[in-house]
Amino acid sequence: MSLILAIDQGTTSTRAIAFEVGANAASGETGDLRPVAVSQIELAQHFPRSGWVEHDAAEIWTATLQTCREVVRKAGGVARFAAIGITNQRETAVIWDAGTGQPLHRA
Repeated sequence: MSLILAIDQGTTSTRAIAFEVGANAASGETGDLRPVAVSQIELAQHFPRSGWVEHDAAEIWTATLQTCREVVRKAGGVARFAAIGITNQRETAVIWDAGTGQPLHRA
């Protein structure tokens, strides 16, 4: 069976889930997706002023890599995956230094 890697990068944590794709999923039926491996890492939140929340962009990236690698390992290797789906915070922005690739400020 093929697997889908779902990456959920949210406000409080980063999560990766491997879903097994059943026979009916190809026809658009989502009921045949079964989770087979999960990894989640909580993220530190920073509150520079009332109503604001910031995150360390490097921490987000590290958590994403770590959760994905763990799920791929638990699920039997990268060759089992047919697709990746990503959901994120949408309103979050990061400014990167073009020369170093490092974030200039928190997200």
